[in-house]
Amino acid sequence: MDESRPIFIQIAEQVENDIIEGRLPEESQIPSTNEFAAFHRINPATAGKGVNRLVEDGVIYKKRGIGMFVSTGARDMLVERRRTRFADEYVRPLLTEAAKLGISATQLSDMIRTEGNHS
Repeated sequence: MDESRPIFIQIAEQVENDIIEGRLPEESQIPSTNEFAAFHRINPATAGKGVNRLVEDGVIYKKRGIGMFVSTGARDMLVERRRTRFADEYVRPLLTEAAKLGISATQLSDMIRTEGNHS
């Protein structure tokens, strides 16, 4: 866990990452709030806050008396949301800085390709 960020947000992001990466397929059951609490050694209310955030967003849903499940379409929704955030947080600032420095779209593309080959 990252000490600088709220734990409930990290719990929600962990579930989101598991959905995006296919470890939690649509309609599969997610761990209970008590399981999250025990695993991370946190208060169950804190784990519940992270899970409830996902319910509010439509990523997961409750089956009364059974547990929480990944909603149909959750992966696509999360990927689209993350792509939008990626564009806002990384691509637009990158393009703004490139324009300030006189870097053309072709030069920027070449730089990205070169850096990608080093990974």
